[in-house]
Amino acid sequence: MEPLLLVLLGALLWKLYQLKRSPRDASLRAVTLCLACAVLSYPVTMPGGSSGVDMVAGHGAAKLIQNILLLAAIFYLMCFYLHSAADAGDANRVRASRVRARNEGVLVSVVIIAITVAALSVPHEVFAGSFSTADMTIPQIAFFYGAAGLYLTYALAMTARWTRRYARMSRRPHSTGLWMTAVGLGLMAVACAIRAVIVTVRAAGVDIPEPVMAPVAFLLVGSILLFAAGISYSGARARISSLRIWLRHRRHHRRLAPLWELLTEAYPENVLRPASPAPLDRWRARGVHRRYHRRIVECRDGLVDISPHLLEPGEDGKLADVDAKELAARLQRASARIGQGVPAPRPAVALAMSLGSDRQSDVKQLIAVSDALRDAA
Repeated sequence: MEPLLLVLLGALLWKLYQLKRSPRDASLRAVTLCLACAVLSYPVTMPGGSSGVDMVAGHGAAKLIQNILLLAAIFYLMCFYLHSAADAGDANRVRASRVRARNEGVLVSVVIIAITVAALSVPHEVFAGSFSTADMTIPQIAFFYGAAGLYLTYALAMTARWTRRYARMSRRPHSTGLWMTAVGLGLMAVACAIRAVIVTVRAAGVDIPEPVMAPVAFLLVGSILLFAAGISYSGARARISSLRIWLRHRRHHRRLAPLWELLTEAYPENVLRPASPAPLDRWRARGVHRRYHRRIVECRDGLVDISPHLLEPGEDGKLADVDAKELAARLQRASARIGQGVPAPRPAVALAMSLGSDRQSDVKQLIAVSDALRDAA
């Protein structure tokens, strides 16, 4: 139970972060409410939480609350797809989606009221048992589990169908997460349908051995884990990619330090003012990216300013093609002349350093020169 709760909690926190950035997104709000109901339902089923709720509200209250939250979670999941269809912009589709959402809300409300009446109409000690130990020969108990199971089978099957449709229309990596979600929903629907059959069989007075019921419970838990992983897959993959870029920029920023120090010591006026003086900006994602790009600009400006000092006696107005080590040696000699107050002998000259046509090749060349300066130190 604990690993499952942690997975669901992680997915909920991610959706809450997204909802904070887009508070008017109805589809995002629906899936966030779905996860919130799912997360709230699990502590109620744990021994400590279940006994605490039963102690306050009476025996069986925890089971009733858990099933109501589960039904609400699946209803909000259906609303997510209905709102997504409404977001397409077609007026007829928007109207149809709103009507369907209202009808689904009425249906789940009827089911919740019905199972609540069934639960309250039997003694607490009869309703206190679990699904595997409950006496299904009591009509109210069989109706409680059967009605909830049938609604969950219907709602999960519909959402699995809609998810599969979206997965076929999407491209990777979004399609991968959608297929995981669709399979998880489909397996949940299968597990709920099997449980409904079990309720029917046990209501007829036929006992079902535990080895037959245990795999159904494992199937339900595994499908929920797969569902939670699927809805978080795209976002988690995007965060991992962002983390890789953050680490690369931070690493390149450090590697550019020798070149940057040499150039800013010679031309301190090229140092740009930081965008934010806050200490935490050093570790924020945007702060790292800003410092990285600012350092590149400062290195480029410094190379332009120092270029007149890089020519050796007898060379014309254009610097010949040199490698990183040779340029690093020239930079050190030029820095020494600038420190002695030697004026620039000529205007800025072009640096032919075998640069590529894209920005990344330019950055690689700057890093190569900086590494050469570090090795020569």
